[in-house]
Amino acid sequence: MRWALLLALTAAYPLIVYVSLGHVQPRYLAVLLLVLGGLRWLAGGAQLMQARWLALAALLLAAGTALLNASLPLKLYPVLVNLVLLVIFGLSLLRGPSVVERLARLQEPELDARGQAYTRRVTQVWCGFFVLNGGIALATALWASERSWALYNGLIAYLLIGTLMGGEWLLRRRLRARHARPQA
Repeated sequence: MRWALLLALTAAYPLIVYVSLGHVQPRYLAVLLLVLGGLRWLAGGAQLMQARWLALAALLLAAGTALLNASLPLKLYPVLVNLVLLVIFGLSLLRGPSVVERLARLQEPELDARGQAYTRRVTQVWCGFFVLNGGIALATALWASERSWALYNGLIAYLLIGTLMGGEWLLRRRLRARHARPQA
């Protein structure tokens, strides 16, 4: 239940901030970051330490928003999420197994060497995505209008995530079909 609420609030976050700014002082919107930080802290799950770091960072952004009564810390939350995901995925490449391999093993516990190499490459692609997406999120937070920030972080980024996930799924199906055919 906490994860569902956390995912819903995170997905709706840019829209909530966009609609609220101009009507509500940023310091009052800090409550939203406090709720997100608290939910992340409580919903830690398997990645407890990473969830706690993200929660702590969200709480610091909330404190900055409340103290400065400025919208910039609110708009930095998507940057923070991308940074934390980059760290999680990147560290999994160094320590192994990769995040994508761990997810793949939920459905295919006996993942062969080819599958392990593939999941490692997909994890690297996601790291690149988090760098690019986080960079754009930062640029929109610093230099774009609030409308552009909300459009990118509340819609375009999610469309890009879906496109990457869908494209990878299609590629994986194609590669599996190719490798399942007998070699001539």
